[in-house]
Amino acid sequence: MTTDPISPTVADATSPAADRPAAPDPVPAGPPSVHVRAVITWIAIFPLVAIGMLVLAPITDSWHPVLRALLLTLIVVPLAVYLVVPQLMRGYGAVRRRRPQTGADA
Repeated sequence: MTTDPISPTVADATSPAADRPAAPDPVPAGPPSVHVRAVITWIAIFPLVAIGMLVLAPITDSWHPVLRALLLTLIVVPLAVYLVVPQLMRGYGAVRRRRPQTGADA
């Protein structure tokens, strides 16, 4: 079968590509939306802050609230940024790759 070089190529019945079913569209490789990142960050931060407040309360009860907040953020922010959020993002990516894509997800 001959095709015009300017128009798209058409596979004839004898080509190997004609025997294979069309591959499903891969999940877009871009980063998650800002909304997804915000939810993932909140899911990481809230438990860390709640646990940190409970653990630090006996030690820092008499401290000024600003000093308590300073200590808590010195602990929570690095934990969230370097450990928890990356793990949650990996988990989100794995779920996103396994889930079948629909028109509404795009």
